[in-house]
Amino acid sequence: MSLQGKTTEEQIYNFLIGKGLTPAGAAGLMGNLYAESALKPTNLQNSYESKLGYTDDAYTAAVDSGEYKNFAGDSAGYGIAQWTYSTRKQGLLTFAKNRGASVGDLETQLEYLYNEMNTSFSTVLQTLKTADSVRAASDAVLLKFERPADQSTAAQERRAGYGQTYYNKYAAGAEKGKETMTAKEKQNRENIVAIATGFYGCKESDGSHKRIIDIYNADKPLARGYPMKYTDAWCACFVSVVSIEGGALSVMPKEVGCGKMIELYKQLGRWQENDAYIPAPADVVFYDWDDGANYATTDNTGAPDHVGIVVSVTGSTIRVIEGNMSNAVGYRNLTVNGRYIRGYGLPDFSAIIVKTPTGSATAPAEQPGTSGGSSDTTAPLAFNVGDVVRFTGSKHYTNANASTGPACKPGTAKVIGTYKGKHPYQLKAEPGGGSTVYGWVDAADVQAVGGTSAGSGTAAAKMRVGAQVQYSGPLYRDSNGNGQGKTVNGTFTVKYYYPGRKCGVHIDGLGWVPESACSVIG
Repeated sequence: MSLQGKTTEEQIYNFLIGKGLTPAGAAGLMGNLYAESALKPTNLQNSYESKLGYTDDAYTAAVDSGEYKNFAGDSAGYGIAQWTYSTRKQGLLTFAKNRGASVGDLETQLEYLYNEMNTSFSTVLQTLKTADSVRAASDAVLLKFERPADQSTAAQERRAGYGQTYYNKYAAGAEKGKETMTAKEKQNRENIVAIATGFYGCKESDGSHKRIIDIYNADKPLARGYPMKYTDAWCACFVSVVSIEGGALSVMPKEVGCGKMIELYKQLGRWQENDAYIPAPADVVFYDWDDGANYATTDNTGAPDHVGIVVSVTGSTIRVIEGNMSNAVGYRNLTVNGRYIRGYGLPDFSAIIVKTPTGSATAPAEQPGTSGGSSDTTAPLAFNVGDVVRFTGSKHYTNANASTGPACKPGTAKVIGTYKGKHPYQLKAEPGGGSTVYGWVDAADVQAVGGTSAGSGTAAAKMRVGAQVQYSGPLYRDSNGNGQGKTVNGTFTVKYYYPGRKCGVHIDGLGWVPESACSVIG
């Protein structure tokens, strides 16, 4: 694939995000690359230009042609990372020849850089894929990957400062101020996602999708665009209906076609065309897709085939709910910086109030019974929308009265909807909480965080995301216990938690450790 972006720095940032680095991780690495080479892939270490008698471009051409034969052994720094050691320079030269590319080709150097990290500097790469601090990412690259002669505090601060500049330019703007998002906007976004997921499973084969089209066409006083017909593709209709149900048409335009919907977002000044943008839940994403395979050889610049609503973002994976998944409402995963992504509509949820869903917008007319869940729909609910709870079950449902549902994993989750039905709580798994729940669940499977049922009092502190733990022992690269690293000792905060795994506790962005070796203190 070719690099995406109008400038070298934009191409590097997009490449790194596409490889799964966090925005902070990508920026921290870029700050170091800038310090080494000013991001110039043909850069020959300045002090060697007169010594070897070459300019940057002349040196590159001589190496490519074979005229200069001491590339690996001349100890001259070269390229965006200023590779110096003979084995690493020889690796770059061999990698370029195998690709049929110049040793000074930017994409070749980026691929070699990533391959080198993935095979020989995996702890650094893991840091860059989980970092939420530019300084932490930058220090990891400086001290463990680049390892220049000057590793002083001043050098660390200088390189982190370069990285922060890239973060402010590419990541902070793209993330649209998520960290300063108001509680009101967060709740509005959660409500939109809850409304959207309430339609999960509606399909043409049983006629349930017609309710979506009927809602679209019934909105005549506020109608925008053309009437929807049962023969039309209805992914855009689905997004419009979610907006109608939430009372959000002023920020989520109603339309029957993807191309026309994009034009409306442009008119609102809420269109984002950078594929590397990291979306927030309830953003609207436009893309092409073909039976699960992305169009990897072409960049999507025209009218896209599909549109969906972002449900969640984990690492570089975007979870989307779409209204036309094989003629049904379903989920699909996209990848940040995927070439098939056309762009994003960014509804402004700061100035409106999205209606709180009171249940599944499309729940079938089933009566509560004994199959899965409680039939008592009169008892008061113990938890409210917004509560973080412990989900202990193994199944979730597409609506509050469904008889059957798919399997999921227990863990920490947030209540995003309530309804007096067989399955009264709609839950969404909390990041790093171990669960995969995203649907309606039984009341018996929902407990207060800490392991006690609602109303039964406070129990001893339990392992969970955000818990304070004491730990003394080695760090590991992943939750399966691979890649033992340095030993630490102290009090840490749990950042991710995967119950049942060998090393299922991730502490302070440092690494994974065994739950059995941790003492929860708060």
